[in-house]
Amino acid sequence: MTTATITVLNSGQRRFLDAQTQRARVAAERAAEDALRALAVGEPSRPSYLSDVHNKLRLALREKARQLGDDTSRAGLPLTNLVRDVAYEQWHRLLFARFLEVNGLLRHPEYRDIPLSLEDCADLAPDLGEPDAWAVAARFASEILPGVFRLADPAVQVRFAAEHRNALERLLLEVPADMFTTEDALGWVYQFWQTAEKKRVNDSGRKIGGADLSPVTQLFTEDYMVRFLLENSLGAWWAVRHPESPLVGSWEYLRRNEDGTPAAGSFDDWPERAADVTVMDPCCGSGHFLVAMFGMLWRMRAEEEGLSPPEAQDAVIQENLHGLELDPRCTQIATFNVALEAWKRGGFRELPAPQVACSGVPVRGS
Repeated sequence: MTTATITVLNSGQRRFLDAQTQRARVAAERAAEDALRALAVGEPSRPSYLSDVHNKLRLALREKARQLGDDTSRAGLPLTNLVRDVAYEQWHRLLFARFLEVNGLLRHPEYRDIPLSLEDCADLAPDLGEPDAWAVAARFASEILPGVFRLADPAVQVRFAAEHRNALERLLLEVPADMFTTEDALGWVYQFWQTAEKKRVNDSGRKIGGADLSPVTQLFTEDYMVRFLLENSLGAWWAVRHPESPLVGSWEYLRRNEDGTPAAGSFDDWPERAADVTVMDPCCGSGHFLVAMFGMLWRMRAEEEGLSPPEAQDAVIQENLHGLELDPRCTQIATFNVALEAWKRGGFRELPAPQVACSGVPVRGS
């Protein structure tokens, strides 16, 4: 079985993506502040100019602000957590839509056989009541990924003003399309999004805990590190049981003893079949390890069981892979990352729900 070429961002691309992502966060938070101000979310009572529909959204946003830890008891208090949440949700809907579009995976929720371009989305916008192509693309991304972006979330329902939408769209279009096809771009984007927050927490000098834990401690694991660790564990296990497999020759980081056996050992206590190997990443972040394990395991199962690539991929998502993460936003990105990789390698289709869960939700939460 042939293996796919792995492409990752080079240092210059990373620097550009870092700067662009930080610009996007500033622009998205400015847009969120203006949108929340227009909806009078910080006001305890409803302004007379708000329609019933907008007031319903205002009340839902105030409730979400309280859940996030903002004080809504008096007018004029900063809604810092809500602003960050709205900015994140709005930017990442656009970002995920761009990932899907560049990889030929953006689809109409009802007609999923034909990939859509941004030009197609622009044609559909008037009939759908959306302001532009990007709004349509983000809506479709949400609808084909219902577990990633919840359309009922009030943060998703906020509409940015045209000048803010245009600024965010320009930032996305300035990122070269080939960067959206690399394996690690999505993970780097999340770390770069946290750069300013990490600096703010570190500069404060206070003890790190609670909501500050994620931005300070989450670090994207370099591709070569992921490959080295997995090829000398899961890869070594496979090499002992299937020494003639073409997969073995594709692992450049697999270390061997002089007699050719894997230096990491034979993992005799592990199951004999790939179908029975279950993996758990307890701090899965943006899903870099999950995606790499997915790539190894589906090829193993296809070889052992005679499955087609889509069949093997669906089986691995359903039976082999598990991830936990404190930050619900990372859970969201990891889920999308696994889905994106499955679609890129096996074609667009309805996937089993990846078994990625947030371990940072309070017991009282849903």
